[in-house]
Amino acid sequence: MRIEQATERDVDIISVVLGEIAAYYGGKPTPGDPGQIRRALFGDRPAATVLLARDDDGVLGFASYTFLWPASGAGTSLFLKELYVRESARRRGVAGALMAGLKNEAVAAGCSRVEWTADTDNPPALGFYEALGAVPHDGKVFYRVALQGR
Repeated sequence: MRIEQATERDVDIISVVLGEIAAYYGGKPTPGDPGQIRRALFGDRPAATVLLARDDDGVLGFASYTFLWPASGAGTSLFLKELYVRESARRRGVAGALMAGLKNEAVAAGCSRVEWTADTDNPPALGFYEALGAVPHDGKVFYRVALQGR
């Protein structure tokens, strides 16, 4: 298995995986818009970076992240937005390999920490993060404001 940063050549498979993620969370398995993905990941102001877990048969999993500043003091943190392993690749160490890849990216960027949120109604994810030694942080409340028309 290899962990690699996605490139513009990966837009189509990222689109498919985004459809799988939507289905996993109860939505329709509609692939993402390739044009929007291209702009978001490879445009003038990339919104995120994607790591892909691959083997010789294709893409096994996906992790999208961005950097946040300031983190501790004036440091930077790597924020994991989405971690997803395709159904056929689960229980094969893919998520752990992606998390290790994220830590490597964070160290290379000089980050002081890696942060993420998890849905409270996703016991497999919570158990996985606990097994990694991650501890829930009770000091924050997550907020969201929808933008008009979005």
